[in-house]
Amino acid sequence: MGTLTKNDIVNEIIIQTGQDRKTATDFVEMFIELIKESLEKGEDISLSGFGKFSVRAKRERRGRNPKTGEEIRITPRRVVSFSLSNVLREKLADSAKEGK
Repeated sequence: MGTLTKNDIVNEIIIQTGQDRKTATDFVEMFIELIKESLEKGEDISLSGFGKFSVRAKRERRGRNPKTGEEIRITPRRVVSFSLSNVLREKLADSAKEGK
């Protein structure tokens, strides 16, 4: 099992729509940029049948360097979390049952 890359997505758009490479690449780039801009603003992104991307704020906390055992301060930051839609969750569960 491999990794789906941006180039793979562009190629699939070309195959399914017949668009030229530049148009397909521009579309993928615009889509990704729109997602990035929305997340930077702290907006959630819901893709029906796929899932929801949300920005969460993590507070400052204490941690430990696993190598040295030294206690460190982990700074506050924002992270992106993803939750599956029920539709995708069911499809993944079904494919796991089938051994895919």
